[in-house]
Amino acid sequence: MIEKLKIGLLLDDFCIPNWSYKMLEEINKSSGAEITLLVINKSAEDNKSLGFIRWFLKNRKQIAYLIFRKLDRIVFKCIPDAFELKNIREILSADILEVQPEKTKFQNKISDQDLLEIRKYKIDIFIKLGFNNLSGKIFDVARFGVWFYNHGNSKTTRGSSIEFWEVVKNEDETVVELQIIRNEKDDSALLYCSYSHTSGFSINLNLNNSYWKALSFIPLKIQELNTIGEEEFFKQIEEKNSHPQFYSNQLFKTPSNIETIVRVSLKIASQIKEFLISKLYNDQWILLYHVNKDPNISTSLFEFKKLVPPKDRFWADPHIIKKNNKYYIFFEELIYSKVNAHISLIIMDENGKLSTPVKVLERDYHLSYPFIFEDENEIYMIPETKMNKTIELYKCTDFPLKWELESILFDNIKAVDTTILKKDGRYWLFANVQKNPGASVHDELFLFSSEKLNTQNWLNHPQNPIISDTKSARPAGKIFEYKGNLYRPSQNCSKHYGYAITINQVVEINELTYKEVVINTILPDWDKKLYSTHTINSVDNLTFIDAQMKRRK
Repeated sequence: MIEKLKIGLLLDDFCIPNWSYKMLEEINKSSGAEITLLVINKSAEDNKSLGFIRWFLKNRKQIAYLIFRKLDRIVFKCIPDAFELKNIREILSADILEVQPEKTKFQNKISDQDLLEIRKYKIDIFIKLGFNNLSGKIFDVARFGVWFYNHGNSKTTRGSSIEFWEVVKNEDETVVELQIIRNEKDDSALLYCSYSHTSGFSINLNLNNSYWKALSFIPLKIQELNTIGEEEFFKQIEEKNSHPQFYSNQLFKTPSNIETIVRVSLKIASQIKEFLISKLYNDQWILLYHVNKDPNISTSLFEFKKLVPPKDRFWADPHIIKKNNKYYIFFEELIYSKVNAHISLIIMDENGKLSTPVKVLERDYHLSYPFIFEDENEIYMIPETKMNKTIELYKCTDFPLKWELESILFDNIKAVDTTILKKDGRYWLFANVQKNPGASVHDELFLFSSEKLNTQNWLNHPQNPIISDTKSARPAGKIFEYKGNLYRPSQNCSKHYGYAITINQVVEINELTYKEVVINTILPDWDKKLYSTHTINSVDNLTFIDAQMKRRK
């Protein structure tokens, strides 16, 4: 256990974006760290004092880009706004040291005299929230290095204005990295990274989601450093960064006026096209199924038969339980004229005949993903109830039509697609959670465990979030066994919500460690009419999935 860590901040100003303000609040409230020093970049003030003419001359080749960013923030205003400026002197009472960096063409260095003063504070971690292109011995000063955020994937996208190119080039995912430098002679190393779906048009929407999520990265890693100790913490970092990383893509630059106008015009034309298509077609979810000869999950998607609902609704999230030689398929049903979905049921007899759907559970809030399971001779369901900010456990009192609320497992939580695994007498609860307002619910998977099912005392896994990747976080069905191994289906939401299914092998699961590896991906490519698939469940011979297609209104 490490003593309370002393944190220093490298800043351009006391007014910082809201997301980083909230991050500092979290650090301030923690028992493992305290912010003791603010190092302020005096030269940043010089840039603010530029007159309009000097500013215009300096930025004349990127004026169109700057105007586009300004308009984007106005049109696609976010609440809460990650970039609203807030003054950290409202929450911090640390010592303040102003420094004037020595500037070269591409770098800023803090003088040796200022470094001597900084060393007196014996800082453990510097968090870099300013000081653009900083270099020099400042990276040797803090015991555990300088930590900083990087917007973009350092393996594939380096340079400036990455956020613009992600959107206009239709990148599937947006990456935010937390990096560390511990020595001025070393390259940066990756501490943590997270993957999100890239917004279709707005840079502002894209950045807001990324940075609301990113505010938790540093508090999480500080907590981890305190928990496992310096030796193990940096051993894991070395393992994560043990391979050479070659960068072969172009170095991205801030777009010129012509590039901005052309690229933005093409994006606007694409958005208009999508809008017109949406007026003619519904995005309808349908069900598909296959009955296998053997009691194994069906893996050839082209063999599946379609169950297409009427035009006024969609069917999604099929979950199965088998009783008395019949299959009971519970699913989300949304009638377009209504605000909220309910849970419905189709029954398949032993001859493969399907019944007419019937409604089995409805609330005055949205229900979906009816995770159904049997435990201790009772049948339970945990539907998604994010709109109610709960995770609710329902017990079947008269199978299969009557369900009563047994208990609320979690309250005041924005969670989706709760999935239960019972292993070695312990219950493991997987759910995607929106930890910070403004962040996406698709990106981060949390794990909790308990010796009892019906309890509110679930143990928070120390690695939470155990997955921070929109390609494989959100649950997509029951965890299943195949040839002695456990597999967790998850959604791939990189291209759009519910785009595909990722199959992950659960390698290790216990109260300290969770590990999984991606094995396979189910893409919606077996039928040209389909463009999404996001749930798979199998019981004995029967496998059900869902898929999305465009259907004329």
